[in-house]
Amino acid sequence: MKKYLFMLTFLFALSGATIMAQKMTVTGKVTSSELNQPIQGVQIRLQGSQAAIVESDANGLYKIIIDQNSTKTLLFHHPDYDDREAFVDTIPLDIALTSNVRYNQYGVKVNRNPLYAEERNGILVLESPKKNYRLWFDMRVQADGNIFFGEPLNPIGNGVSIRRARFAGKVEFAENWYAEIDLDFSNSNLELKDAYLLYHFNNGIELKAGNFKEGFSMESTTTSRYLTFIERPNSVSAFAPSRHIGIAGNFNHKWLTGVAGIHFQDIGGLEERTISTDNNKNFGTDEGVSFTGKLVAIPYYQDRTKGLHIGVSGSYRTPKTDADLPGALRYSTRSLSSINRKKYLDTDNITSVHHSTLAGFELAGYFKNLRLQGEYMMSSVNRKDDLATEEFNGFYAMGSWLIFGGNYQYNVEEAEFTQVVRGKKWGDLEMALRYDYIDLNSEKGAIMGGSGEGYTVGLNYYVNNNVKFMLNYSYMNHDRYANGKGKLYTGYDSDGNLTSDGRLVVAPNGDAGDDFGFLGIRIEVDF
Repeated sequence: MKKYLFMLTFLFALSGATIMAQKMTVTGKVTSSELNQPIQGVQIRLQGSQAAIVESDANGLYKIIIDQNSTKTLLFHHPDYDDREAFVDTIPLDIALTSNVRYNQYGVKVNRNPLYAEERNGILVLESPKKNYRLWFDMRVQADGNIFFGEPLNPIGNGVSIRRARFAGKVEFAENWYAEIDLDFSNSNLELKDAYLLYHFNNGIELKAGNFKEGFSMESTTTSRYLTFIERPNSVSAFAPSRHIGIAGNFNHKWLTGVAGIHFQDIGGLEERTISTDNNKNFGTDEGVSFTGKLVAIPYYQDRTKGLHIGVSGSYRTPKTDADLPGALRYSTRSLSSINRKKYLDTDNITSVHHSTLAGFELAGYFKNLRLQGEYMMSSVNRKDDLATEEFNGFYAMGSWLIFGGNYQYNVEEAEFTQVVRGKKWGDLEMALRYDYIDLNSEKGAIMGGSGEGYTVGLNYYVNNNVKFMLNYSYMNHDRYANGKGKLYTGYDSDGNLTSDGRLVVAPNGDAGDDFGFLGIRIEVDF
């Protein structure tokens, strides 16, 4: 019996010694590489093992038992330091960790989120691995040139200019938030464009506040990087409200898109802002307010390349203080050219305005490489002191064709056209035609700002996602009242002298007015 007991004890002892021989104890100290100070709370575990994690103590010391036959690789983790792996080749195993803590300019600890850079359709995008933060830049340069033809009554100089030189930063953060700031440096003049904050709700609703375009005209809200012609139609330039500071909500659900907003003053241009602040300072004038809304139905839509767009918009507006005279309203436009600075079509200041209303109708259809689009706009200017209501209107119609098999794309969320898809590896060519008409002669006869029609044929070459060449030929036909606030000639009187008074022009209807043609070219780079 004693013999068997002795043998059993011996076997247990041998087994324990074998088990102990398969384990090893690793000790060491964890310090910071910058200050050589001990780090408490560092988690240490064996790579590939599910065993319990040990932590370093207040002196940075740790002890962990691992298997002899394991990877012998320890993982060290602390939220304020970069993770590190270390192979156990010596004991004690001392480790120095590098701090990943960053501070802002005020000495406050900040959170970190690594970003990865990509080029996406010609745009530089920085995005976090979890896609909860995305930053990109929208830069654009458009260089234009015009050569004028015919024998205009008022001399026009040929020229070139930087039409736009834009720098915009755009960011999506915290899942539902979006912000944007957009600056224009064209021709050495700095002007604020978009500057707003937006929140995406999860039910198709967006709310934004800041300086941005009012939701009125499809052609007006379309970014200049995706314009089919060098300049927007005269009717859009004159009537469609552009950027104003305000608050607006957008809604999109399947085939229906809507936008409604309340808007105040234009803060983009230095001249307009100076006039506004002077009117406030000198006369205590309110800055004015606008209520603008738009509803778009998309009864047919397929894969961004086939669809039908039907829109209606309206705006109620009180006079803004960026007008030269308090309580005044002015409609004017340059005739399809930024080089020719003359404003033939100009109502001048319409005084004693109580409010004005705008109404717009839109229709657009597209099928693969074909596109049709048109808008009609009208304005009623309601005046004080029993003065007559002045009414104006305008419209345009255009069509375009991507010759080598490209496709037009439609953005349902924004209810407008976006970047085209080129049909060939070398790019694509686009042919386009447009007719534009605007009438700034009030039916009441009190305001005669002139009327005009423009014919434009365009040829665009989309080289790649970044480069586009545009060639336009336009012909402008003005009437006898398009005299630029009385400063421009519109014909000859009975004595054969040039006159700016349309009532004295002896030429028959259709022949009076300053008419001319011009060739326009644009070189555009977007990046």
